Amino acid sequence: MRLVQNMSTISEYSTSDCTSSNRVVKIAVIGGSAVGKTALVVRFLTKRFIGDYERNAGTLYSREVQVDGEQLAIQVQDTPGVQTNIQDLNCNDELNRTIQWADAVVLVFSITDSKSYELIPPLYRHVRHTHPDTRIPIIIVANKADLLHIKQVEPQQGLQLASMLGCTFYEVSVSENYNDVYNAFHVLCKEIHKQQTVGTTEKRRTSLIPRPKSPNMQDLKRRFKQALSAKVRTVTSV
Repeated sequence: MRLVQNMSTISEYSTSDCTSSNRVVKIAVIGGSAVGKTALVVRFLTKRFIGDYERNAGTLYSREVQVDGEQLAIQVQDTPGVQTNIQDLNCNDELNRTIQWADAVVLVFSITDSKSYELIPPLYRHVRHTHPDTRIPIIIVANKADLLHIKQVEPQQGLQLASMLGCTFYEVSVSENYNDVYNAFHVLCKEIHKQQTVGTTEKRRTSLIPRPKSPNMQDLKRRFKQALSAKVRTVTSV
């Protein structure tokens, strides 16, 4: 079964589920080709795993989840696989706009592909360089944890890389374990929600600071005349 055949179902699901929430959480999912980005997103949104996909054209999915008792609309932007060109990332304008749009970024690699793992550090640096907010949450997800017989990246390598970059690390099997996938996204949503709440509180505090009153022009004129009169009296007395 191909994802394209089920696209209408997902679209109907996202439209009906994201109309009542005032809070919107925007997440970009980025990584190399064939690491399972689309499978990861669809698994989180629908609990389903579909093993065969058309080439990723970059689709925006959405749903509602409850975080800390509040209903949030989540938008997840799936992205085409990032390619490298002579040690340089090939990040087009569309991907850069997606990074700038996002409230958080999920960097994905496959444990069966060491090159996708090596792509994570430059991707991380690119996100930090491209996004206007340097505090944007970034997590690293290692997919295909069930394929141990063709594993090229050990869990410890993922942990060390995440620790070096200051990211939270998750190793998941999209095909076999929905709970691990859900947990990664749910924790990320809580972090974004916390940041948004703190930001909103700060804005409210700023708005509560009383503005200085505009000077009363009549009062200023009266004081100015008093000052002039005092000067005149001083000059006359001398």
